[in-house]
Amino acid sequence: MSEKKQIRIATRNSGFIDPENIDSYIAAGGYLALAKCIEEMTPAQVIDEMKASGLRGRGGAGFPTGVKWGFAAGYKSDTKYVVCNADEGDPGAFMDRAILEGDPHSVLEAMAIGGYAIGGNKGTIYIRAEYPLAIKRLKIAIEQAEEKGMLGKNIFGSDFSFDLDIKYGAGAFVCGEETALINSMEGDRGEPYTKPPFPAEAGYWDKPTIVNNVETLAAIPAILTKGASWFNQIGTETSKGTKVFCIVGKINNVGLIEVPMGITLKEVIFDVGGGVPNGKEFKAVQTGGPSGGALTFKDLDVKIDYEGLAACQSMMGSGGMIVMDEDDCMVAVSKFFLDFTMEETCGKCTPCRIGSKRIYETLDRITMGQGTMDDIENLKLMSTVIKDTALCGLGQTMPNPVLSTMRVFEDEYRAHVIDKKCPAGVCTSLLEFVVVDEKCVGCTLCAKVCPVDCISGKVKEVHVIDQAACIKCGACLEKCKFDAIIKR
Repeated sequence: MSEKKQIRIATRNSGFIDPENIDSYIAAGGYLALAKCIEEMTPAQVIDEMKASGLRGRGGAGFPTGVKWGFAAGYKSDTKYVVCNADEGDPGAFMDRAILEGDPHSVLEAMAIGGYAIGGNKGTIYIRAEYPLAIKRLKIAIEQAEEKGMLGKNIFGSDFSFDLDIKYGAGAFVCGEETALINSMEGDRGEPYTKPPFPAEAGYWDKPTIVNNVETLAAIPAILTKGASWFNQIGTETSKGTKVFCIVGKINNVGLIEVPMGITLKEVIFDVGGGVPNGKEFKAVQTGGPSGGALTFKDLDVKIDYEGLAACQSMMGSGGMIVMDEDDCMVAVSKFFLDFTMEETCGKCTPCRIGSKRIYETLDRITMGQGTMDDIENLKLMSTVIKDTALCGLGQTMPNPVLSTMRVFEDEYRAHVIDKKCPAGVCTSLLEFVVVDEKCVGCTLCAKVCPVDCISGKVKEVHVIDQAACIKCGACLEKCKFDAIIKR
């Protein structure tokens, strides 16, 4: 992975410190920011510094962190909560998990700073139970921080106290939405509720609550140690700092990167990511996970920030980035994401519950070769209605993969419907495996590997594939040594 264009802030300690040893974190400057806040700054000054930094929430919405903290600080209550959203659910994304496994104390320190800033003394980390190593290291970190006096009563000898606990999620994607997360923390179904009131006014147990995701919190100690002016010099005018991405799919350098806001897609994919492997052509990149959109060659010079991606009808999201090449079918890609969101909908609102099912069924018909032109128009109509009427961000962004791929690759949809062909050769119901007569030498290898015995022919004679019996597994194509079998 190229380090040339990366700047590590949220991931500054990952791989460099022992995550199970608080002394290792302290040696790297850990807990200096918390000490600075408590000993040298008032809560209002901490919030002003966060506002000046320009840090925006890295969980997807991009709301200014300092503004959110300021709202919570403005409400009077005997109890206020700081919640870490570690319910990472995007397919192929593991940014938060990597930070928690590699640098848990940075998140704990930031939560304590948030508590000091808003006048809260309780914090909760909501994490999916599928992250056992992250949970283990968080537990160790909390215990060590309490022993050192960084958490608990009278931190640094002050009158500020802050206690932390952990609550487990069951892996529901919708619980990444802050109100659904709060419902789950309270023991109810993980369903979003309408706003206002916002959590900053009435959140966990109806108390003022700030919810920040892992990456947002991980950057805060560095910002308060080095200063807001240092941080806001990185990035763009409206999107300050860096962003952690998980680049996966058809890319040479798969994994986590942290790059400055304003870097272009081309730099991320071809410089940092190393380009597309096996000599294949780049086709598209899905940013923002299942809630985002597909960007193509014409978007490669787009600057990666909140406004830049939104202008291309995509989004930053939490940082998932899936690269696709010429062998990917964009209709099948949309179907994959709709299958995910259909399964993950909480079912509370009709547009998301029923609409996701209807869109998925339509895409399934198209990939099976049973689609019509009416289906294409209905996809556009249903997607638009769902975006305008769904209750929460999951439902409102659910149709994005469909709308973005239809905007750029409508010819692929039409090929599936009109020609009953999948141009990328992915949708098996629209494929045929056929024998090229002049190349077949009758070696019988294809017949031997066929799991359904649909290939017939004698030794040294041209073989024939029974299309009615063929299950399109591709075993014959893979094993043929003479390129005598083609996919069409």
